[in-house]
Amino acid sequence: MTDYRTGNMEDKYAKNDLVEEAVFQYAGLLPEKRQGEYTLDDYYALPDDQRFELIDGVLYDMAAPTTTHQVAGFQIAYQMENYIDSQDGDCLVLVSPVDVQLDRDERTMVQPDVVVICDRDKVINRCIYGAPDLTMEVLSPSTAKKDQVIKTEKYRRAGVREYWMIDIERRRVVVYDFENHSSPIIYGIDQPIPVRIFGGNCQIDFGRIYKKIN
Repeated sequence: MTDYRTGNMEDKYAKNDLVEEAVFQYAGLLPEKRQGEYTLDDYYALPDDQRFELIDGVLYDMAAPTTTHQVAGFQIAYQMENYIDSQDGDCLVLVSPVDVQLDRDERTMVQPDVVVICDRDKVINRCIYGAPDLTMEVLSPSTAKKDQVIKTEKYRRAGVREYWMIDIERRRVVVYDFENHSSPIIYGIDQPIPVRIFGGNCQIDFGRIYKKIN
């Protein structure tokens, strides 16, 4: 396994020449506003059959996840749920789509692929209100820049304790332990990866996940 700290993520998705995510055309659906001016009222006015994220007043149109994307997210959640149940824990594991009102304001609502929330008071009927303990994103070319740059900083500032980015194509996982380190740890998938909010006692077996994918 490759396990090392780095301040320089040498990844094509993090470079400036990355193709930007396509943004939904809101004409006729929302009041005329510039990106950066949208609010939760606009977010809730958009069609229910399409997925969006609102980050600092900017609306992002989210493509439907691939089957590989869905298998990875579900299997990660399944392994963590089994661990939590074995410990009689109270933490809740949720998979996308689930709204997270990250900053508790009117300008941001995100949909991480997997979230772990241990403060049940943050779980309200319509969303998670505040920062989850752990967020995970399964990277795709259309969302990678947002996940690696914009969301990393948003999660850190909001108080998310741990953030994982799963790169299926490159067979690696980038883990930010925001509570203890400023730089990420990059893992291969040749052995289980520890979940730090659980003291490393819960480990995700990506070898098993890749067997499911393949």
